[in-house]
Amino acid sequence: MKKMQKKDSKSLIVYLLVLGISVIYILGGHQLAMTNYHAFDDDDQSIVVKATVLEITDRYSESYQISETEIAENETILFKAKIRSGAQKGQVIEAAQTLDYFTAINLHAVEPGDKVLLYTVPGGMAENQWLLSDYQRSDQILVLLVIFLILLLLFGRWQGFHTIVSLTLTCLAVFYVFIPAVLAGENIYSWSIATCIYMTLMTLFIVNGVNRKSIAAVLGCLAGVLVAGLLTVLMDHTMTLTGVLDENSVILYNLRGENPLNLRAIIFGAIIIGAVGAIMDVSISIAAALAELKEKLPHIGFKELLHSGMNISRDIMGTMSNTLILAYIGGFMSSVLLMVAYNSSMLDLFNREMIVVECLQALVGSLGILLTLPFTSLICAVLFHGDGKGNDGEEAEGYSRAEALLDIAEDEVKSKLEEGNEE
Repeated sequence: MKKMQKKDSKSLIVYLLVLGISVIYILGGHQLAMTNYHAFDDDDQSIVVKATVLEITDRYSESYQISETEIAENETILFKAKIRSGAQKGQVIEAAQTLDYFTAINLHAVEPGDKVLLYTVPGGMAENQWLLSDYQRSDQILVLLVIFLILLLLFGRWQGFHTIVSLTLTCLAVFYVFIPAVLAGENIYSWSIATCIYMTLMTLFIVNGVNRKSIAAVLGCLAGVLVAGLLTVLMDHTMTLTGVLDENSVILYNLRGENPLNLRAIIFGAIIIGAVGAIMDVSISIAAALAELKEKLPHIGFKELLHSGMNISRDIMGTMSNTLILAYIGGFMSSVLLMVAYNSSMLDLFNREMIVVECLQALVGSLGILLTLPFTSLICAVLFHGDGKGNDGEEAEGYSRAEALLDIAEDEVKSKLEEGNEE
């Protein structure tokens, strides 16, 4: 009992230590990233607020002569809305929505009760100062997020709570540290690597504790991420990438004026940060399976652990590679459809930088997963094989799986007999 309490106290201390280091990393990293960060400041920037539509006050149409036979018609809807955010919260204002003929797909016409986003440009037109920006959709996302978190707690209990903590810290590491560092013009390569290392250590140590299983998973994951990073750098040089994927890349490039962002480095960061989650998943899967095997068969040796790890890896690699590739395909499906529709040459299509980079992300991530599996199996075999009754000697190596299973069966039979005698 005392031994158990001592172990729990030690685990709690380690857990709090990891949390403390995480807080220091996030706050310190954000402060460092913001040193050279200059937010885009524009006096004419739009002010966006949340509002609820109260009533429709008017509708009118305007016609435009496009050609001798075609007339375009734009419709304007005037409505009253109550502002639900910002300095003017609670005020009822007049706003307008324009259904533009020249826009292929317009927003749905507003109705009373709709939750919308309104914007105004300081110094803009006097009439219809507030205009409809979009419908507010974040509430539905928040509902799904709450359901997800509740289910994590119900099914995972304390493990689910640890998962929520790690997810929160991961999001902070990306959006509160990494992205400001990129926009500040910091070295994207080093910040990408630091972010991956932090997320790997923090996630595995918080969710699984600091033990040999977690250490094996961390080492295997970092090995896979290292391979993915080296492959990305190699392919970047051999394929002479520019980093310009679409018009957004051009805007991003010119964001800092005389010190433009390194678009090729952004591709590097996107690839390894995008792959680290899947690589972490397979590394902990292998480490957990081999740790459980070692617990059930304490005399299992190095060769058998490695052999078992490779057998488990073969079952994992197919589905995980498919998962990563399908995730990337789904992410740029619209772009692929558009390019295929307007491009009859497959040779030209598969040499477009946008398509090449997406393929590079999928293949490099899959290669990282593929090589993580044997790395993790080997690391687990090294770390686990020496803690059985036979230590590193001949008894542990020569102890067959059949003998170990017989011992377990005998122990179970003895426990059943003892229970029967007590009854």
